[in-house]
Amino acid sequence: MTSTATAPRMIDAAMLKEWADNHDDLMVIDVRSGAEFDSLHIPGSYHVPLPMLSEHAGEFASKMGTRVVLVCQSGIRAEEASKHLDAAGFSTVFVLAGGVPAYAAAGGDVVRGRSFWAMERQVRMAAGSLVLAGIVGGKFVSPKLGLIAGGVGAGLTVSAATNSCAMGQMLARMPRNRSANDPTPAQALKNLGARA
Repeated sequence: MTSTATAPRMIDAAMLKEWADNHDDLMVIDVRSGAEFDSLHIPGSYHVPLPMLSEHAGEFASKMGTRVVLVCQSGIRAEEASKHLDAAGFSTVFVLAGGVPAYAAAGGDVVRGRSFWAMERQVRMAAGSLVLAGIVGGKFVSPKLGLIAGGVGAGLTVSAATNSCAMGQMLARMPRNRSANDPTPAQALKNLGARA
């Protein structure tokens, strides 16, 4: 059985800067959490969190323009968003390699807000803390608590194999990772529709 999914087309920060300067039809879609978006984003980008885009990929695909770049913190969530759009029949998207931080490091124009831990850093902290708690708890409280470390390890293995992150999706739903400015699906669709 062969897959019909198209591999995401990657662009680097220099190419995105060139497009931002020379193409009026550029549509940058940021799929990070609201708090991540508030802390650092590309001016004029549309905020469509990955869970929302995943649930409504067909609707969002119908509102997208001809030159679409998906961005996140590192490129991983943007690649996942690309797969959802591809499954909905919209495969003409690009993914920014290295994410918004790479764009900022390359001298791209960004909007900075309050400092915030990126989702990948939060996942590392949560996974590391759970493993440490499992090992220490297994040693001093009950050997059964050592299973926590094994469970986290299994979850990380599945995450790597599927290029998805259940822990990151759970953390994204926590109040600290949400923003008062998070759009509803209807608002995000309206914003995209006004541009398309």
